[in-house]
Amino acid sequence: MSVVFLPERVRGKAEVNQETLRRLMDENDQLIRCIVEYQNKGRAAECMQLQHTLHRNLIYLATIADASASSNAEKAAAEG
Repeated sequence: MSVVFLPERVRGKAEVNQETLRRLMDENDQLIRCIVEYQNKGRAAECMQLQHTLHRNLIYLATIADASASSNAEKAAAEG
């Protein structure tokens, strides 16, 4: 199960490291493959569920990327 589905109080304590990001990217790869398979079979309901999960994962990754970019910019401003 994705870190995305953890409650907020637990999610904040989850360590975001390269391994966590790699697993999430692997999960997204699998989700995309399943979505394509379900689309080809005309299984719209299952496809929508997987698309929802993929969307949540992508939002989570984007949030991490934004936080990282902001943190790096603050560090650069403090050093420069």
